[in-house]
Amino acid sequence: MDILEYINLCRVKRGNMSGAELARRTGQSPQNMNNKYKRNTFKVSELEKVAEALDAELKIQFIDKATGKPII
Repeated sequence: MDILEYINLCRVKRGNMSGAELARRTGQSPQNMNNKYKRNTFKVSELEKVAEALDAELKIQFIDKATGKPII
């Protein structure tokens, strides 16, 4: 699953929030947000804003490929 799919699933779970509404809540234009989706070029700081707009907490983990468990 890529970041676009994941964010879209989260938007649906948060009451079908539109892409334009998410962009507005993160201080971006819908066009700018769509460009980030297409290029998959989100910075961690931008993902933090997306999480905040979704009333969520952002957690990033490295997962061991062999075990499927978080390294830390």
